[in-house]
Amino acid sequence: MSKLWGGRFAQPTDQFVEAFTASIQYDARLYPQDIQASMVHCRMLARQGIISPAEAEAIVAGLAQVRQELDAGQLPFQESLEDIHMHVESRLRELIGPVAGKLHTARSRNDQVATDLRLHLREQVDLMRAEVRAMQQQLLALAEVHVETVLPGLTHLQNAQPVSFAHHLLAYAEMLERDGERLGEVRRRINQLPLGSAALAGTPFPVDRLWVAQELGFDGICRNSMDAVSDRDFAMELASACAVLMVHFSRFAEELILWSSPLLGFVELPDAFCTGSSIMPQKKNPDIPELVRGKSGRVIGNLNSLLVLMKGLPLTYNRDMQEDKEPIFDSVDTVRGSLRVLTDLIPGIQVRRTVMAQAAEVGFTTATDLADYLVRKGVPFREAHAISGRLVRRCVELGCTLAQLSLAEMQQVDGRIEADVQAVLTVQASVNARQSLGGTAFATVRQALQEARARLADSCLK
Repeated sequence: MSKLWGGRFAQPTDQFVEAFTASIQYDARLYPQDIQASMVHCRMLARQGIISPAEAEAIVAGLAQVRQELDAGQLPFQESLEDIHMHVESRLRELIGPVAGKLHTARSRNDQVATDLRLHLREQVDLMRAEVRAMQQQLLALAEVHVETVLPGLTHLQNAQPVSFAHHLLAYAEMLERDGERLGEVRRRINQLPLGSAALAGTPFPVDRLWVAQELGFDGICRNSMDAVSDRDFAMELASACAVLMVHFSRFAEELILWSSPLLGFVELPDAFCTGSSIMPQKKNPDIPELVRGKSGRVIGNLNSLLVLMKGLPLTYNRDMQEDKEPIFDSVDTVRGSLRVLTDLIPGIQVRRTVMAQAAEVGFTTATDLADYLVRKGVPFREAHAISGRLVRRCVELGCTLAQLSLAEMQQVDGRIEADVQAVLTVQASVNARQSLGGTAFATVRQALQEARARLADSCLK
């Protein structure tokens, strides 16, 4: 089959080279955007008098038929046609004849693919932002039920201070809110039109790029033709946002794995999101969180791939840039899959409140409250810290908790401790003492939940 660009060449392309250079296996998904942008470009050519209205009408009708065939899976892909642009144009030529060749007036595959990719990624970002909000909604719904469920907050994977389980969940809701904001910021930079930049230097035809941008829903145009066709920072930025999202998912998945382990037993994951062992019949493995945790590595690697791909390229377009699609498509697909599976899993989590509460008592988690008690009596914090530490050591020697330590034992360490100390040494008192904005006190958490709901509702309207 003759190439659409083959006039300069005397020999056919080597068959292995055709397979090696083809990108259709990756960019086939761009066909809706390719046809959409081609239709608008064609109408612009007619509006500007570059082609006739009759020619434009024939081309647009032909493109609509090509889209129908692709929608129905009736147009087979061939490596000899290299990419989605050549598939569409080749089939268009079969349908309407030589007039199809006028579609490519005043454009190049360089600005064409950049436009298609931006249109596709813009759509994917919109879907991801909606899916991030859906996951936030599930986290908030679970948090609302567990404001007064207490578990140990950890530092260094050691019991540190007791916290509300809702407060813990809200930490992930906050991460997702920033993730959604990042995606919105990326979208604004994605949403600039490259079309009309042609191969690299612009076009001598009187095109109306601003009209095309408006018709395709772009916020504006890429202002420099060389930059428009040769940079993929919008894809790198989206890959970065995807990598951060996956890091957040991986951390949440790790906690689900730890919490569901019989060693902790804080939660029971739904059967539909776990698997068994081929040899050990008792096993219930948290494979879904484990896979999310594992997939984060691939998305982080995709970001690195794009950065390395672009770092040494001179202006303008280089064929290396064909390799931009596989990593960014994979990152988007992986994030969206992870969003779906985690969002669907969260409502099925069964929380074992008693087990969490018992664990919150372990490890002297109210030791800071004891130090704060002394501070309120005028003791400098560093001195209070040392006193509380000596009392913890005494508890270790006696095999008891701080709340079980007698007042007499405490006063042997420091006489300023009085009977009212017992009121600050319970887990509930510890949690509710932390009423500062952003803290874990039940009332503070309820207010945070209310504010998170309001922000989420507001973001859904934007």
